[in-house]
Amino acid sequence: MLRIRPAAVEDVPLLHEMIVEFAHFERLADCLCITNEILIRDGFGPEPRFRVLLAEWEGKPAGYAIYFPFYSSFQGPVLFLEDVYVREEFRGKGIGIGLMAEVALIAQQQGVRVMRWEVLNWNQAAIDFYKKLGATFMDECKEVWLEDEALRQLAKRTKR
Repeated sequence: MLRIRPAAVEDVPLLHEMIVEFAHFERLADCLCITNEILIRDGFGPEPRFRVLLAEWEGKPAGYAIYFPFYSSFQGPVLFLEDVYVREEFRGKGIGIGLMAEVALIAQQQGVRVMRWEVLNWNQAAIDFYKKLGATFMDECKEVWLEDEALRQLAKRTKR
């Protein structure tokens, strides 16, 4: 039986464990720098930067979804789905769609008409899953990162 609930601060070690699993699955473990302390500060402090839903299958932790609001100058308020992850042994049970449906409901309750997320181009199973949901793919867009030293160097160019 599937149960989806909001995460609590006590869930942070489990959340961190699943984020590490997801990073390895996505072949992005070398990008991983999140800690329990950062998750607690940014997700469970007085002004959370993100929200988390945890999925449990028959009482066992099965996956999670992280989402947060942002604003699009073209679309207005948007809910961004940062991660939707289902542990391997729980795949094929409807948990992924359950998590996404919960986030979609939250978006509607908040008056948001667009939910956005990203998918790695090699993850054909996820791409096929999203197509079945009726998702629109913005293939002409590229994800761009400016991090660490490059971010510091650009910040130094301010005219303040």
